Parts: sequence; C-alpha cells; structure tokens
Amino acid sequence: MQTRLQAGQGYGNTLNCVLTVYRNESVAGFFKGMSFPLASIAVYSSVVFGVFSNTQRLLSQLRHGDPSRTPALTDVALASMVAGFVSVGIGTPVDLVKIRLQMQIQPYIEANTKLKPTVPGFPVYRGPIHCFKTVLQKEGVAGIYRGAGAMLLRDVPGYCLYFIPYTFLCRWITPDGCISPNPSSIWLAGGVAGAISWGTATPMDVVKSRLQADGVYLNKYKGTLDCILQSYQSEGLKVFFRGMTVNAVRGFPMSSAMFLGYELSLKAMKRDQTETNP
Repeated sequence: MQTRLQAGQGYGNTLNCVLTVYRNESVAGFFKGMSFPLASIAVYSSVVFGVFSNTQRLLSQLRHGDPSRTPALTDVALASMVAGFVSVGIGTPVDLVKIRLQMQIQPYIEANTKLKPTVPGFPVYRGPIHCFKTVLQKEGVAGIYRGAGAMLLRDVPGYCLYFIPYTFLCRWITPDGCISPNPSSIWLAGGVAGAISWGTATPMDVVKSRLQADGVYLNKYKGTLDCILQSYQSEGLKVFFRGMTVNAVRGFPMSSAMFLGYELSLKAMKRDQTETNP
C-alpha cells in the first residue's frame, strides 16, 4: 500500500488503496515484491544494528577507554548516522526490486512522454531475480542504485530519529538501579521510535519510491531534485506526506519486534560468554 500510495496513480487515500488492490489483484496483491525483502531482511537488520552497536563501542573506547561504558546521546547520534549511511548500500537494490515488482502493472498516462516498448498494465519482470538481472543488464549498476541519494537523505536522519528516541525512552522508562530495560520497556520504546522515524521519513520515502518506480515503462525524473520539483509542481506539498499513516502504523510493531529481538539476542550472547568465561 505504501508504494502504491506514494508512486501510483488514482488511489486517493489508504482505504481506497486497500479496496482497489484487493478488487483488482485479490489478497496476493498485498504481498507482491516481498520475497526479496524477506530473503534479505535478516542480513540487512544484522548489518544495521551491528554497525550501530560497534560504532557506539568504538566511540566509547576512543572517548573514555571503556567500550562497555554507556554512550552519550551525541555518540548515539553519530553511530545512527553511520548505520544509516551503511544501510543504503544494502537497502537500495532490495527496495528497487520490491518497488519495480509492485509497480509493474500500474498504468502510466502521461502527455508527451515516450514510453518504452513494454505495454503498460502487463508484467515486465517475472520475479525478483529476473527483475534484478534485467535492471542490471539494461541500466547497469547505476540502475540498481537508482534512488540511493533520496534513500541516503531518508536513512541518515531517519536512523537518528530511530535510535536516539529509543535510547532516550529506554533510559527514561527503566527504573533507577536496573542494569537494563525489561522486555515490555524495550517493546514500547522500540515501537514509539519506529513510528517517529518512519513518520518523519515519509517525504524522502515518497521521493525514493517515485525514483525507483520510474523506469518500469518510462524515465520521467532526472534525479532526486528533479523528482522533488516535478512532484511539487504537479501535486503540491501534500504529495510528500502520502503514506505517512501507513508508515507510522507499520513502524510501531515492526520496530518493537526488531528492538526486542536485538536486545534479547545481546543478553543471550553476553550470558553465554559469561558462562563460558567465568
């Protein structure tokens, strides 16, 4: 729904988008393009959280000589920015394949636009692997990383608004004297952080989605700035907030589960190390 609302035509609002997708494509329409993200989410999340955690430890080591020391919020912010930068390298190709698969049957009706030979409304790609290979062959590495600039502008501040609220809320919720937050605190802090991060990232998420969807049948945008200008001129400021509700609602449970899994995994590994090396 997020991709259709942001880069598609004629959906109006979230409810109308849901009904239209179900009526035209049945339940399967809600899961198009998900195999590639599902296959890569474990690697993506491991890299992002690993970079964030290790950057914090490195900064604590450099500043205080103790990697286990609780990091300051400035260190959390810097580690978040590094994690956001690294995430673009993995996330851009995955998102491009997902969006191309989700948008390949959407009609494009544009005046004075030269369409590719493919007929709009019919599938261009047979699956995620075929999509990746086709884009790589026709557009090169630059095509695979189309929208990387917009994703960078989304993820660097986005991860700051992901990890900083989480860290702040965990410290605020955790009672004095407790070494670490309990699972319910982690769940709540992670969910709130996810809703904040995804909600505020929506404007650049719209730009990224439009850039990556561009190219299935036509090439409308020359780059990030051109996409922003064309979108604003044709649809006004409101276009940059399409899908905000979906992003925020989706961000809460997804981030709750992510942070809970991350923290519980860390605790389990630390416990195993303690038992192994008493």
